[in-house]
Amino acid sequence: MNVRDLLGAHPAADSISSYLGSLTSLVDIPNSSLPEVKSYSDAVYFNYYALGLSFLFSPQNGYKPTTGLKHDQLKNDHLILDSIDIYNIPKINPSVNSSSKSASRTADLVFATHPASPLKLYPLPQEGKERLAEIEILRETTGKDFVVWLGEPDRKGGGTGPSSGSIGIWCEWSKDGIMVEFGGDESRGPQAWERGKDATWKVITVFPSKDT
Repeated sequence: MNVRDLLGAHPAADSISSYLGSLTSLVDIPNSSLPEVKSYSDAVYFNYYALGLSFLFSPQNGYKPTTGLKHDQLKNDHLILDSIDIYNIPKINPSVNSSSKSASRTADLVFATHPASPLKLYPLPQEGKERLAEIEILRETTGKDFVVWLGEPDRKGGGTGPSSGSIGIWCEWSKDGIMVEFGGDESRGPQAWERGKDATWKVITVFPSKDT
């Protein structure tokens, strides 16, 4: 299904339950559709580690969740899905030194790779541009592929600092509501943008389209 169609849904919506069900059928892990919930006054995260998936729900109608709420303590009717993170954790190159390995984000250690491959995304129509109606993203899809499909990003960043401690490069296509963070050795360090075309994606975030 088009994951973008889930945006704006409540946590208990049938569309979300159906989507999670389609993913759990691809993994052999008990309770993989039960999230770890992290609640804050302005955001509630549902993390599905075994599914490589994280939902960010935004409180509505003046609702301000307290920190540390459990799943059954939330007011689902006052939460709507604001963005979706989909993870693809690159395999660690054994030749990389230990300091580089230890610099990996915590997410790299707890999230599995999203089980659905290829992952289908649907770029939004844009006036004056001929675009693919559907793109299929493999686990090996690189930065160059995204630029070919979506054009030059509206925003980008990361990739600075020493190789062992920098943030991976990222690109955002704001009008499409797609942000991609890249992983692997190619995505970090002073020459990251020169090598970034060969970096594979690590996190894709889907969010409502916004003007630049």
